[in-house]
Order: sequence, then C-alpha cells, then structure tokens
Amino acid sequence: MHATPSTHTIPTTAQAAPAAPTPGRRVTDAPTRMFHWLFALSFLGAYVTADGESWRLLHVTLGYTLAGLLVFRVLYGLLGPRQAGLGLMWRKLAGAPAWLRSLTQSQSPASINWRQGQNLLMALAVVALLLMVVPLTLSGYATYNDWGDFLGGDWLEEVHEFFGEAFLFVVLAHLALIAGLSLLRRKNQALPMLTGRIDGKGPDLVQKNRGWLAALLLLAVLAFGAWEWQQSPNGLISNKAWNSPAAGHAHDDD
Repeated sequence: MHATPSTHTIPTTAQAAPAAPTPGRRVTDAPTRMFHWLFALSFLGAYVTADGESWRLLHVTLGYTLAGLLVFRVLYGLLGPRQAGLGLMWRKLAGAPAWLRSLTQSQSPASINWRQGQNLLMALAVVALLLMVVPLTLSGYATYNDWGDFLGGDWLEEVHEFFGEAFLFVVLAHLALIAGLSLLRRKNQALPMLTGRIDGKGPDLVQKNRGWLAALLLLAVLAFGAWEWQQSPNGLISNKAWNSPAAGHAHDDD
C-alpha cells in the first residue's frame, strides 16, 4: 500500500510573521529640525518679552540666540548635506517667474501646477524669515545699546518694532499655509519637521540623521543662555516687578 503524501506545508518566514511596517523615508535630518524648533521658540520668547523692562535682558538674550541660529543655518546650508542646502530654496524661488507665466497661459485651473505654487509659497516664507533676522537683530542691538541717542530720535526702536511685527506676520502666514496644506492634502505637513520622515516607500533622501550635531546645537544654545544668566547680576529677569508699588501693597497685606 502506498503512503499518501502529506498535504501540509511548512509555513515560510513571511507567512509566519507579518512584515514589519516601514517607518517611511527620512527627508529632514536632526540638525535642521533642531534649528527649526529652537528658532521658533527663540522668536516666540523674544516677542512675548518685548514689552517690560524687567524682561529686557531675557529678550536681548533670545535675540542674540536668533542671530546665532541664523549663522548656524547659513553655515550648515553651505557646508552640510545637499538636502539641507540653501540652494534648494533658492532653486524653488527661481521657478517662480515660470510658474507665474503658466498662470496666464493655462487654459483651465486644472492645468495649473498648484503643488508647485504651494511649495513656492512655503519656500518664500522660510527665506523671508531667515532674511528678516538680520535687520531685526541689528536694530534690536542698536536699540539696546542706545545708538539712537547720537543717531537722532527713537527711529531705531520703531524700525525694530516694525520688523518684529513683520516677522510675526510671516510666521502666522507660514502656519496658516501649513494648516491649509494639511487639510488640502489630508496629511499633517508639520509632522516631518518633528519625525524627519514622510510616509511612502523608497530610499531615504537624507542618508545620515546627524543626531550628534543636533545635540551639540541644543547644548550650545543652553550654554549661551546659562552664560548670559551668569553675566547678569540679577539674572535674565529683573526683580523690579517685585519692587513695584503693587507688589509692596501685597507685602503690606501679609
């Protein structure tokens, strides 16, 4: 009698365990992301502390931090990997004239490359923010050192306030654009600046994450803040608020 061959098969590795989900493609490295968030937090802190004498030293320190971060970004854009190069943003902006001409030559809205226009607006906002740091911090430095006393009037302070408000306007426009694109594309457009990755298959656009450089940048910013704190006799936040009449009445009530 012949033995009946077994119909059972040994499960392969692919059948035994489901494939692990892919983390997506890396499109932004750690130093670029660290710069982005330190840059945003420094401006937010500087804007909040712009009014009030007791916050002046903290405001100035955050302004210096903005300038230092700009220097890092320019150097990293020149010496770092191609994906972090400033040339990418300039090449996007260089395509603006051709895209604007396409608007007038298009037969219908469906034939317009709207994604290119959205990327142009995003690049324009980023370049504007980087460029405005220069007059913003220079006018702030001049105001802090009372250059207006021998340059005539308070116009330096007005220039500083103008660029501060202009910077805020571009920041809000940038955030509105990200929110609008997230709704339009049904995907969180801010997430890659947190994780450094986007969904989809394919090779990483950024081969090395360079987390060590991001850590050094963070340590440099914290060290500068600590050094400024030590240099000031009363720290970065003055105690004048505690010596105000309102504070005095509060102590009297005790």
